[in-house]
Amino acid sequence: MKELSTIDTIVTYALTPLSWMYGAVTSVRNKFFDLGLIKEKEYDIPIICVGNITVGGTGKTPHVELLISKLALEYKIGVISRGYKRKTKGFLLANSKSTPDSIGDEPYQIYQKFGHRVQVAVCENRRTGIETLTSIHPEINLIIMDDAFQHRYVKPTVSVLLIDYNRPTWEDRLLPLGRLRESRHATDRADIVIVTKCPDQMSPLQYRLVEKGLDLLAFQKYYFSRFEYEGIRPVFPDDRPYNVSLHSLTSKDSALILTGIAHPRTFIRHFKDYPFKVKVNHFPDHHDFSRSDLLKIENMFDKMKGERKVIITTEKDAVRLLNNPYYPEELKPLTFYIPVKVSMIDSNTGDDDLISEIRKMIGNPEFERVDEYDSDISDGNSSTV
Repeated sequence: MKELSTIDTIVTYALTPLSWMYGAVTSVRNKFFDLGLIKEKEYDIPIICVGNITVGGTGKTPHVELLISKLALEYKIGVISRGYKRKTKGFLLANSKSTPDSIGDEPYQIYQKFGHRVQVAVCENRRTGIETLTSIHPEINLIIMDDAFQHRYVKPTVSVLLIDYNRPTWEDRLLPLGRLRESRHATDRADIVIVTKCPDQMSPLQYRLVEKGLDLLAFQKYYFSRFEYEGIRPVFPDDRPYNVSLHSLTSKDSALILTGIAHPRTFIRHFKDYPFKVKVNHFPDHHDFSRSDLLKIENMFDKMKGERKVIITTEKDAVRLLNNPYYPEELKPLTFYIPVKVSMIDSNTGDDDLISEIRKMIGNPEFERVDEYDSDISDGNSSTV
């Protein structure tokens, strides 16, 4: 332990000056925006920005999906994302021929779930994205920008900041020493703060500790959310999937948990109360599974013992695997994913629930609500893959 402590000390001393330099650059950039030296552009339609100040893993996509599922019956929504790790450039409007490679895995997931009711587009330049999307679809009267908290060239109507309960910003440090993209004081720009990935049960003391750590301004609203995992679904539904459920697996069975997300702890923890044996194979966030990766996964799966064996992956990884030409045919019927959705926790904070608060901030749409749309809009339960 002493050697580890020494290494940690050396790393801290080495990275601290870099962290200071990074903090200085981001601070000056934000000050230029605050003083109006760099202009933020406002638009005639309301814009909701969903983002974070840490590197990955706060649950942006599920929270964007929550907003869509609650607001799509009242607003004509356009979703703008940069399309992280896509293999294309410029503005692209998602359509039936889009793939995770062309628009990114997260926009692809959103399009697969909600593309029949919302427009999904990707563009590195959010201004260009908004202006191009609304010129193609002038009926849009609400924009949701995914992962755009640092993109200050667009002034949002509502800024929603997500903070992972398991990685609180007030205990973190700036890159590269920590995981913060900018100073924790950037929280002051948020209209709404959501503490995500909370435990299923939180004590009053836990709430108070988080509230103290947040140290929010008087106008800011804050909420707590957690993930709810549904039953497993086949990644390859056309390949005669094995008929199995999590509850049907016993201590004689095994599951290979395959993840390519930033922080898989919450997902992996979901399986701790099941009797079957679990083996985890984790890859980096947004990982593009190569033929070599899939051969190693196949070998690992073959060596596992169990009367019944399955592969279980995340919803985000499922969209990449489904479109991967190298995925082994013999594994397809045994490969499943677990849909995730966000559940808001009632902690008696704020005057109204999250969606009501956002409705107040963005105002009423310019068209009357139509109720005959598919019911899966309101619950977000349409299948991803």
